Amino acid sequence: MIPFQAFLQGEYIGPHRLSHVPEYRLRVGDQIEFVFRKTVEPSQDAYRLNVGDQIRVQSYVDANLDTTVTIQPDGMITLRLLHQVRAAGRTIDELESGLERLYQEFYKQPSITVTPVLLETKLNELRASVDSRQGFGGQSRRATVTPDGMIQLPGLGSVPAQGLTVDELKGEIDARYGELVHGMEVTPVLVQIAPRFVYVLGEVKNSGRYEMAGPTTVMQAIALAGGWNVGGNLRQIVLFRRGDDWRLMATRIDVRGALYGKRPCPADELWVRDSDVLVIPKQPVQVADDFIQLVFTQGIYRVLPNPSINWAVQSSSL
Repeated sequence: MIPFQAFLQGEYIGPHRLSHVPEYRLRVGDQIEFVFRKTVEPSQDAYRLNVGDQIRVQSYVDANLDTTVTIQPDGMITLRLLHQVRAAGRTIDELESGLERLYQEFYKQPSITVTPVLLETKLNELRASVDSRQGFGGQSRRATVTPDGMIQLPGLGSVPAQGLTVDELKGEIDARYGELVHGMEVTPVLVQIAPRFVYVLGEVKNSGRYEMAGPTTVMQAIALAGGWNVGGNLRQIVLFRRGDDWRLMATRIDVRGALYGKRPCPADELWVRDSDVLVIPKQPVQVADDFIQLVFTQGIYRVLPNPSINWAVQSSSL
């Protein structure tokens, strides 16, 4: 017995139910917004200088050596007496020790000190490439999963995304950015999923492609197409589906008992999947009627209503 008293005026909302899918995996057409945030956690490794970083080199014995330099695109810095010295890829201590050793050719105790002035050039350039705060968008970048299952991000290029969960994608991106810069955390946010469609053909009011806004069954798909036509064979509906490897599968469905109120809970009331094709064929009597219409009503018998009489008339005139 159904407890109809539970269906009060607010029950049109329905119960919360279970989630549509236990674990959503990204697919082609999904739109993801990546939010970039600079972290403040200390690095476990010593910072290594990059192209564009600024440092100040000082000597306690000769103030003429004091200078502030920017690491050149080739990774070198230009210093008095030494000319070109490689700085990119070295830590402050490594560079300081190296300069101390090189200047000992000119000074007994050069007492060189290297002080960072402007660091994290790579990180700052990455943040600038995704900075949309002037448009009140924060530091973010939106990307769409392309047909090859990839997304494009500044500094990384193409990153595989199809088939990953949002958390798995975050781990992949953080690991890749971690090899380039320290102090950047990226949070992917799924802002819009790709549209899902079902195709309904045959004996329905309006054949075509229909978007599925939520979980959709066979009968719901028929309702999207305006319902079935008189003469539609609801016992032999065919469902075509492509597998993960694009292999074609098909099954036959019987929902006639449900649609005519004979079987309220049909086993064939299946959930349709994205890109499924539902074909509602004609009943045998409708096929026969179409044959009669094509051959006898609109075909040769329309031109020659009684071939035997016409043949007799032509024979008598000979």
